[in-house]
Amino acid sequence: MEHEITGHSLKAYKIWKNPHMTPWKKVREIAVEVLIIVFAVSLAAFLERRREVSNEQHQVKEFLLGLRTDLKSDITEMQEDLKAYQRSNILFSYLEGVKGTDKPMSDSVQKYERGLWSMSELIVNNGRYEGFKSSGKVIQISNTELQNDILDLYQEDIPTLIASTSFYKENKILLFRYLNENIRRHADGSTNLLDVLGSDVVKNMSAILASTEEIARRYNSVIDKSRKIMEEIGKEYPE
Repeated sequence: MEHEITGHSLKAYKIWKNPHMTPWKKVREIAVEVLIIVFAVSLAAFLERRREVSNEQHQVKEFLLGLRTDLKSDITEMQEDLKAYQRSNILFSYLEGVKGTDKPMSDSVQKYERGLWSMSELIVNNGRYEGFKSSGKVIQISNTELQNDILDLYQEDIPTLIASTSFYKENKILLFRYLNENIRRHADGSTNLLDVLGSDVVKNMSAILASTEEIARRYNSVIDKSRKIMEEIGKEYPE
C-alpha cells in the first residue's frame, strides 16, 4: 500500500512539472491522483482498524472463556467453604448454649469437631482478571452489562466477602491460641478439651464464631454473580 501511495504521489508531481499539459488538465489529473491517494490511505486505515478490532475481540474471547473456567473452579471452592461455615455454625451455636458449669457433650463435639479446627478462606483465581485489567483491556468487552458485572464481582463483591472471612479468621485464630494455651494432656492420653470448651471464654468466642449468616449471605451473593457472568459468557460464545 505504501508503494502504491508513493507511486501516485510521484505521478502527481510529474503531471505538475509536465510543460506540455494545460493548467486545467494538470489540475484534473492531479485531483484524480490525490483522490486515489486519499482513498488508499483511508482504505489502509480502515483495514488496519478492522485487524486491530479483530485481534482485540479474539483476546476478549480468550479472556472470557478462561474466566468462565476460573469462576467454575471458584464456585466449587465457595460451595465447600459454605459447608465448612455451616458446620462451624452448628458447633459454636451449641457451645455458646452450654448452660452454667455444664461441659459440652462429648458425642456432640466429636460430631462437629472438624468445624472447631478448620479454617476456610476463599483463594480467588483472579490472576487472569488482574492481568487483563492491568493491560487496560476490560473496556474492550463490548457487552456493557457483562463488563460491569465482572468489575463489580472482582472489585466489590469478592473484596467484601474476603473482608468478612478475614474478621472471622482473626477470631478463630484467637480461639486456637486460647485452646493451645489451656488444653492439657493427661497421663492416660485423654485431654481436658471438654472442660476448656465449657469455659466462659470459649462461650464468648463461640457467640462471635456462631454468627456466620452474613458470611453465608456474601458467599451466596458471589456465587450467584459468578453464575450470572458464566451465563452471559455462554450467550456471547455459545458452544
